[in-house]
Amino acid sequence: MSLNRVSSLETFAPLLTENRSRRSSDASTRNRKITFNPLPAEWDPPALEQIQAVGAFEVPKWKRTLQVVVAVTYSLFAAGIVFGYAAIKPVLKREGAYQHVCQVDDEDAISQDTCVEIHLNLMFTTAAVATNVAALPVGAILDRHGPRVCGLLGALSLAIGALFMAFENKLPFDGLLFGYLFLALGGPFTYISSFQLSNAFPKNSGLILALLTGAFDASSALFLVYRIIYEQTNESFGHQSFFLAYLVVPAAIAVFQFVLMPAQSYKTVGELVEEIEEPITSDLDPYHDQIDEETAFLHEEERQHRADVVSGIQELLGTTKADKQAKTEERKNEISGVWGAMHAYTAWEQIKSPWFILICLFTVVQMTRINYFVATIRVQYTYLLSSPLLAERVNDFFDLALPLGGILSIPFIGAILDRTSTVTVLTTLVATATAIGILGVIPHSMLAAYANVCLFVLYRPFYYTAVSDYSAKVFGFRTFGTVYGTIICFAGLLNFSQSGLDYLLHETFGGDPVPVNLGLMATGLLIGVVMVLFVGIRARGIKRKLLEEEARRAFGGSNRY
Repeated sequence: MSLNRVSSLETFAPLLTENRSRRSSDASTRNRKITFNPLPAEWDPPALEQIQAVGAFEVPKWKRTLQVVVAVTYSLFAAGIVFGYAAIKPVLKREGAYQHVCQVDDEDAISQDTCVEIHLNLMFTTAAVATNVAALPVGAILDRHGPRVCGLLGALSLAIGALFMAFENKLPFDGLLFGYLFLALGGPFTYISSFQLSNAFPKNSGLILALLTGAFDASSALFLVYRIIYEQTNESFGHQSFFLAYLVVPAAIAVFQFVLMPAQSYKTVGELVEEIEEPITSDLDPYHDQIDEETAFLHEEERQHRADVVSGIQELLGTTKADKQAKTEERKNEISGVWGAMHAYTAWEQIKSPWFILICLFTVVQMTRINYFVATIRVQYTYLLSSPLLAERVNDFFDLALPLGGILSIPFIGAILDRTSTVTVLTTLVATATAIGILGVIPHSMLAAYANVCLFVLYRPFYYTAVSDYSAKVFGFRTFGTVYGTIICFAGLLNFSQSGLDYLLHETFGGDPVPVNLGLMATGLLIGVVMVLFVGIRARGIKRKLLEEEARRAFGGSNRY
């Protein structure tokens, strides 16, 4: 999973005061602020003890810079490490994972290797599901209690996970499954809570989000580095030693939460603009010209403080650049062709609509395909290439390409989403997914294998980013947490079907990945074509209504002269 790209946590469009398009003119500042809370506002009224946000101009620049550097660094070691599963899986196998529960006596039973494979894949599937489902409580906790609480919970989860993984053979329960689960839970708590740091430097919010996204994708390389160390030390640096050493990471995260990282989220651009526009209370007093000297002094202090605040905010935002950014956002919204399609509806009405149902079904299929490929790549290519050695080469290439693909694709993903319509983006997703499916069933071809891996590692971050971008454009920021969280949570839960796919692969089809891959490809293609047709038809309808409205407005204006 690669969370999330929506050009920034909050667009600059509210700063425009005139000449805005119909679709954005009715969006209040509150509605333009993205929320990760999965609960609709009417279900989750603000708590009295809710931590208030702080303006970035109130914090020294050096401290904000250090906060961003530290957040990117610990995200690199914690955000998405469980997705390096393909790299650590061979190590766990050599270390005897699940050998004690896979003693095979019955000739009709599945083989020991298949038993171990299914148990390890279930460990990864559970972690992948947890990563997606965790986004729901993380969003609510972040909105209610602030990033420090999220960071500390993330550090605690990572520490528990590392201990369970280190001492898995001494625990009375499945230490590997629960250890990997807690490692997965720690990722979203540390990663999502760092998003608000983009508001520490509003003029560079896109760069900060890109750095955090890159750190998330690169974090899967941690297990690759460990596997290399494991092999270079003749397997003496076992997984117990590694996970005990890894305890340094959650300890450092916890320390930084107290000594450096903010307890409150930084205010968004919209909140800062609201602060500028708020009237001074003394100016609202009808008797402000009939006050004594002490009250006048207090009013003057208030005005001076207000002037300092306004100066700090203007320096932080850079008015000229903010206006330019606002116009850029307007152009991107127009290009998308679907901006505002469901903004006026409640979260429940949005969830019942074809806009939601189709993208949700497509996400279920694609997320299952993505995680299934990560978990079974070596098994698949052992059969397709008829060589464990060649399959190991493909697996090694994949372990390196997965984090690199996520990092290298960031600028290209942004350019595609910002410069093309949503229909074009969805068409590209469906076409690329189909191409991956075709490449994934070609036997005895290293070229096809490497091409499949390259396409996959670029498609994975593009897909997740496109879904979040689609959700923001179609459903809006006001309900983003509820709608996007529901899509990812539902798709994540259905990823447990991967255990059934594992059984089909190993037992029903004797290790042949072609039937399962073709089935997943065909299902995704069918849903994808229906989704593209629906969105294309509705986008043309939206464009036609906009043109009709502009024509009426122009005609009405000419009649007045």
